[in-house]
Amino acid sequence: MSGPHMHSQIELNFVLKGAMTYWFDGRELSVDEGRLCLFWGMVPHQVIDRLPGTQFICLYVPMSAFLGTASLSRFREAVFRGSVIEALHLRPWDREVFLRWRDELLGGDESDIEIVRSELTARVMRIEREGWRDLREQASLIQNSNHRDADWVQHVELMLRFIGEHALEDISTDDVGRAAGLHPNYAMNVFKRGVGMTINQAIIRHRLDTAQSLLISTDMQVTEVAYDSGFSSLSAFYEAFHKRFGEKPVQYRKRMRQGHGDRIT
Repeated sequence: MSGPHMHSQIELNFVLKGAMTYWFDGRELSVDEGRLCLFWGMVPHQVIDRLPGTQFICLYVPMSAFLGTASLSRFREAVFRGSVIEALHLRPWDREVFLRWRDELLGGDESDIEIVRSELTARVMRIEREGWRDLREQASLIQNSNHRDADWVQHVELMLRFIGEHALEDISTDDVGRAAGLHPNYAMNVFKRGVGMTINQAIIRHRLDTAQSLLISTDMQVTEVAYDSGFSSLSAFYEAFHKRFGEKPVQYRKRMRQGHGDRIT
């Protein structure tokens, strides 16, 4: 991975063997064998180191499924604040189950994919119920990182949360700024400093991540995918999709279902 990246899904990482170190929004976090962590992909993150032979499984829960689970309210608050959640209770069969989920997602069968996503959502609910901790509380800011004012960080978190909850609706950069109680121009500057992209880019990224998921896991027509992902026109969707993925939506769907994709979302 060449640098920190972002996406709109909830990311789960299960370390099968070895250990790896994340750069996570200015902190270094290490996760070793047999540990299960999750976080919101809109927080900039990157794997910066791993022991030789390290193996881990990376799976994604769509934001729509995460938001639709009412029982996760406190847990959801922590995730939106940028917490790196570690499950405190693992089962002997977790390793086998994660391997099966990975294989079924790679297999491309739509029925299997739908079941896996339901099971992943249930696994997240069990993490919330059975106990978890925030790994950021054990990590220090990397030396020479910029220390951010608490109010400034809170504003960015509020804007990210608003985007996560409303990106599929007809929202504007002004709406995002108002959600954090900021003047639009100031909101745009704060957001760009904190996240590394503009508010509008973050909205489009979230919509494209949703479209990517729908293309892989459903037989919806491309037009339906475009509008269900929050795009106001088909032409805007095609332009944004090609700019991000380098191909048309139909070509992308075909390639992913043939098993040549490099990422399962």
